[in-house]
Amino acid sequence: MRVGAHVSPQHPLLEAEARDAEVVQIFLSNPQSYKAPKPRDDADELRASDIGIYVHAPYIMNPASPNNRIRIPSRKTLDQIMRAAAAIGAAGVIVHGGHVGDDEDVTVGFERWRKLFEYAEDGWSVPLLIENTAGGGNAVARELAGYGPLWDMIGDFNVGVCLDTCHAWAAGEDLAAAVDTIRSLTGRLDLVHCNDSRDPPGSRRDRHTNLGAGEIPEELLVGVVRAAAVDTVVETPDDNGGHAADIVWLRDRLGAG
Repeated sequence: MRVGAHVSPQHPLLEAEARDAEVVQIFLSNPQSYKAPKPRDDADELRASDIGIYVHAPYIMNPASPNNRIRIPSRKTLDQIMRAAAAIGAAGVIVHGGHVGDDEDVTVGFERWRKLFEYAEDGWSVPLLIENTAGGGNAVARELAGYGPLWDMIGDFNVGVCLDTCHAWAAGEDLAAAVDTIRSLTGRLDLVHCNDSRDPPGSRRDRHTNLGAGEIPEELLVGVVRAAAVDTVVETPDDNGGHAADIVWLRDRLGAG
């Protein structure tokens, strides 16, 4: 159960050292662009490091979109990200579940997700971890129950789950049962994004804050991480050493349990 943070991609191992992080999460390309990632000069160093490396796909990825100008570039860019992640020895690539059109049933999104995996004809060596989202009635992964029919479509590929505590809280999900719910539907849980929330439950607002400074009760945050027993990344504000403080906050409470 390693704990770390989302950091700048320029020197991720130095960023990990500065935070006493055992894992880091980075972008490999502009998070608001479909541009392919560039090869990294430190790829060998990252592969050889004991620090776990996770890659977050650009935020604009939406393989479930009804719009060809979004769905097709998303497939192409995700394929490029997956191969670039393999080149640095990443443990997984995180991508948001995306959303279908306003007038569409969410089930069509499950079918479009399958086509994404079929697009990569020779498959991916790194698992693609689909992250739950905070809001949107047409979102593929806002409701944790949606992982069940989604997995019926894509569970035979190299795919996993990233559970974000702030997103689940904002979506009105039961955090105390979230880990069991996901595992019962998919058989796995690969990564936790442990983020506190600035807003009340069910707000549909994705506003992260530092651990213990928000609306999510401490026992729920710690309970998710303890029950999951997988790598955990904080995506919280880093002002004045916020990441390092959050990592200490979480380790102290996990060690006391």
